[in-house]
Amino acid sequence: MTTKPWREIARPHKDVLEGSFQQSEFAADLTEVVSGTASEEYRDAEKFFARTFITEGMKLLLTSVAKRLAGRGGDPVIQLQTAFGGGKTHTMLAVYHLAVRKTKLNKLTGISSILKEVGIKDLPQANVAVLDGNNLSPSQPLRHGEITVNTLWGELAWQLLGKAGYDKVAAADRDGTSPGKDALKELLGEAAPCVVLMDELVAFIRQFGAGEQYQAGTFDTNMSFIQALTEAAKAEPRAILLASLPESDLEVGGDVGQRALAALEKFFGRVESVWKPVALEEAFEIVRRRLFDKVGDKKQMDSVCKSFMGLYTDSPDLFPPITQTADYHDRLRGSYPIHPEIFDRLYEDWSTLDKFQKTRGVLQYMAIVIHRLWNSENRDALIMPGSIPLDDIETKNKSIHYLPQGWEPVIDSEIDGPRSTPVDIDGLDLRFGGVQAARRAARTIFLGSAPSTSGQTIRGIDMDRILLGTVQPQQSVAVFQDVLGRLRDTLHHLYSENDRYWFDVTPNLRREMESRKQKIGDAEELLPLVKKEVSRVLGSKHLFAGVHVFTPSSDVPDEYGTGPRLVVLPPSAAYSPAADNLAFQAANEILRQRGDQPRQKQNRLIFLSGDQDVISRLLDQSRTLLAWMSIFEDFKADRMVYQSNQMAEVKRAIDGVGKTVGQLVRDAYKWLLSPIEEFVDKKPSFKWEVVAVSPSAPNLIQEIEHKLYEEEWLISNWSPIHLRNLLSDWYFKDSQNEVNPQKLYQDTCRYLYLPRLASDRVLKDAISSGLESEDFFGFARGKEGEQYLGFAFGQTTLVTMDDSELLIERDTAKEYAARLEKDRQGETISTETEVKSGQTSGKQDVGPDAPKDGGASTTDKSPLKQFFGTIQLDDVQAKMQFAQIVDEVIEQFTSRPDTKVKISVDIQAHSKKGFDETTQRSVRENCNVLKFTNSEFEEGE
Repeated sequence: MTTKPWREIARPHKDVLEGSFQQSEFAADLTEVVSGTASEEYRDAEKFFARTFITEGMKLLLTSVAKRLAGRGGDPVIQLQTAFGGGKTHTMLAVYHLAVRKTKLNKLTGISSILKEVGIKDLPQANVAVLDGNNLSPSQPLRHGEITVNTLWGELAWQLLGKAGYDKVAAADRDGTSPGKDALKELLGEAAPCVVLMDELVAFIRQFGAGEQYQAGTFDTNMSFIQALTEAAKAEPRAILLASLPESDLEVGGDVGQRALAALEKFFGRVESVWKPVALEEAFEIVRRRLFDKVGDKKQMDSVCKSFMGLYTDSPDLFPPITQTADYHDRLRGSYPIHPEIFDRLYEDWSTLDKFQKTRGVLQYMAIVIHRLWNSENRDALIMPGSIPLDDIETKNKSIHYLPQGWEPVIDSEIDGPRSTPVDIDGLDLRFGGVQAARRAARTIFLGSAPSTSGQTIRGIDMDRILLGTVQPQQSVAVFQDVLGRLRDTLHHLYSENDRYWFDVTPNLRREMESRKQKIGDAEELLPLVKKEVSRVLGSKHLFAGVHVFTPSSDVPDEYGTGPRLVVLPPSAAYSPAADNLAFQAANEILRQRGDQPRQKQNRLIFLSGDQDVISRLLDQSRTLLAWMSIFEDFKADRMVYQSNQMAEVKRAIDGVGKTVGQLVRDAYKWLLSPIEEFVDKKPSFKWEVVAVSPSAPNLIQEIEHKLYEEEWLISNWSPIHLRNLLSDWYFKDSQNEVNPQKLYQDTCRYLYLPRLASDRVLKDAISSGLESEDFFGFARGKEGEQYLGFAFGQTTLVTMDDSELLIERDTAKEYAARLEKDRQGETISTETEVKSGQTSGKQDVGPDAPKDGGASTTDKSPLKQFFGTIQLDDVQAKMQFAQIVDEVIEQFTSRPDTKVKISVDIQAHSKKGFDETTQRSVRENCNVLKFTNSEFEEGE
């Protein structure tokens, strides 16, 4: 169920809606009320009480005043001491209206119930004196008709009893000396019931210089007066004295103000009852009553509050523990339609600022906020920290009014300006934009962190408080958690540590990072890092003879090798399916040339290219990583001064961006490019075939290998039928009926129209498999004249891939096999004839196993105990051939436990030009390391 917006339930007062309120109207002024010049809401007692929430403290105060005026006890002296804007003057106004009785008591909202509780049916009209320190001057007397009043006591007497009262203290007023306690007691007795309201007393007395005489007396005479007045009020049962004293240094002023406050606190402390008028929870109602004409239907309000409580209790680990209590539900209802978190931040954090006036400051601030939200048709369920429209000029100006210089550009660029980064983040991601997650989070962090002081040891606002100030029912908490990471990685004035976030006018290390990022050289720093990351992702275990990352054509070997080569193209040669491809141009250059020379083994190369759309992000993040790494190195080398949390920030950034770079490598390098040549109408046609590998595969190099086999761009198992077809198409025609398998393999490495074999073993296995039957081809180890040496057809044999071996066309092999069979049968007939002839001529009988030369039978020979073998190895393929000799021959002996094998290697090298000193030195050193028994250079022929 959708939670109903606050604007459909509650309605602000008319002046808030219209923006017609004046900030000064939020500041009650006793003198203006007494003179009749104040606004009607303060001047008219009925309207004043209608919009005044009587707090518990104010109720106790008014009760005490009523008792005192009725002569039934009560406190004679009450000191009101709260921080700036804490409601002192407002409380005095309530006492004033109650005492002067210009309006019937039953029309003063809340007063009747107070009087009823103490059993007072009515109150007498009292004489009231209002002494406003801001309206009095030590050097400027006040005139009341023909009477000139110089001092506080002269003004007090005049206001209570007019000329008759003044006459009682006239001499003291003219001399600037304090009247005695008895004179003041007499004055209060004649004026009783009476009320004396002394507001901003420190503001008046701090104007007296030490030892200076003024028309209003001296510092000491005024202190003596206050002391005497408190004693006199205590002695008169129907007199009451209320005095407001400041709590904040801003109100106290300089040294004289501090001295005055200390003295006044001492005097009042002897007789007064200290009262602090506004508790935090009561402040909610004060603000709500002043700003809202009606809160709305109780059921609808309760429904909204229950929705928020459901959100909090469903995810107890994500919100502050206080939200899990029943009391928090009461707080939601008590502050509706304003979220309690706004009050907590304003009263707990912003009230610590010198210029912020507690309740008065909250009223002024929230009136501007509500006016803007109403006119912009805000649809939030509650007015939350994330709702505060800092993009509004009035709201922004009011916010920065309390803060040090430098906050305006921070708000405009990184919190809530129309071209700010959070606005961009919301605009680029639908998940964030749908709930304005970035802007709401930034506003909440600002409200919770901007009012900082130099003495703070812990900065910022916890993540659970940020979520409390942003998330509404039916919204995903995860979206706001994600956007915090995006803000942290993007903003220049946002700091974070241990899940605490705060803004500061001083740029964070990200600004330093961005500056360094712009100075990173592509060739010197960027490409080496990207190359390293690509190489790391590809790894070292693979089937390729070599993986060449960003390698120029001259450094990509042109050899047959033991496998194909994977050439990774540089970022400048990225591939795009929808554009002219630099990838093809770069790959073609490497394919055709090795430096200045034509490349011969073109069919050994496969290319991997980055995606053009992702490469730019990879390069950007790689620059970011390099910038963070350079800052880290400067920290370690003490080339930069840093705070304790900044080292952790840099490490976290390196780790996070490093992971991003690794993932972007996977996302970018996904295009495999294979050169293909086909024959169309007997004419060669070249093209590039392209296929994508999955970036999400666990292992990139294995995925590349799998894709090569899948696309048949690389052959690891070759059927004899395919080999026979290739031989028929390209080699066995025009009376050509045999081919050297080594040449065949080398051709597959050279020509793009032939299959690309993983290694020569693929060809050897195909030959061996094909020789098991007579369906494909024949084989010979060599040929002398018309005779095949080591001929095999329909039987397996060892294939070494030397330059004398031959693959023989099937029909030719079949004919040769038939001829051999015929010759063998002829030899058998001849032998049988000789045997028969021997029998008739008396020769020794010869059995089938007898040697042809008539010698002893093989069964009578001694066992063969030694083997010697010599073979010439090709200088290019020596490594491969020697490995094959070990597999096929030497292992036949080493597998026998009673056999000892001795292997010697003879190397002869001849150069027509001779060997230079460098070559000689290298060979000699390597031979010594390898423990050659003999190695030397000779002049030779």
